[in-house]
Amino acid sequence: MLIPSIDLMGGRIVQLVQGKELKLAFDDFEYWIERFSSYPMVQLIDLDAAMRQGSNRALIEEIAQRLPCQVGGGIGSIERAQEMLAAGARRVIIGSALFDAAGAVNEGDTQKLVRREFAEELAAAVGAEHLVFSVDTREGRIAIKGWKQQVDLTPETAMAALEPYCAAFLYTHIDREGTMQGFPLDVARKLRDATKQQLIVAGGIREREEIDALAAIGVDAVAGMAVYLGRLAV
Repeated sequence: MLIPSIDLMGGRIVQLVQGKELKLAFDDFEYWIERFSSYPMVQLIDLDAAMRQGSNRALIEEIAQRLPCQVGGGIGSIERAQEMLAAGARRVIIGSALFDAAGAVNEGDTQKLVRREFAEELAAAVGAEHLVFSVDTREGRIAIKGWKQQVDLTPETAMAALEPYCAAFLYTHIDREGTMQGFPLDVARKLRDATKQQLIVAGGIREREEIDALAAIGVDAVAGMAVYLGRLAV
């Protein structure tokens, strides 16, 4: 399944390369809302909130009322998750709040990097069926806080700890995000084996054949850059 992505920054739809370089920006919200209206799920991310440099909350809430969305970006509390669901989001994406970069004090003590108690409380409050947990990585390690900080943790270890508390995992291969170099299928296979939950991947996706190959192994795909450049029809 293809999940189109709407990333918001400064009140515009944008596409970044590896979460850093602004590549594309659009103001024509009505056009893209119409284009994505037939999809069962759209990914809606507030990049300003994710990077702790602002908010696009009004736009998020407006779009979430018009499209079936999983919403992410700066959602770090149970209250915020509840607000997004009440505003119309079908699911919320939680990332940075699940990890404690300073948690491991001994070698091999990686489980302390995962805030399982928070995940459990979150699932009890809003329902695991409404939660997508983000395990984005740069160079093989979890990246948080707008991908500006890394945690010494692999996505597989994080997924094992968080499996009971969500409906899906979202994995972004940051090293290829926005590059249209293709998503590494070997990584997708490894992650697919690591969880029984829905697995959604993003980062470098460029063509329909790639999405079909991912679907064949039970993996859904988020695409942005290829969609907005017209290389992937929606």
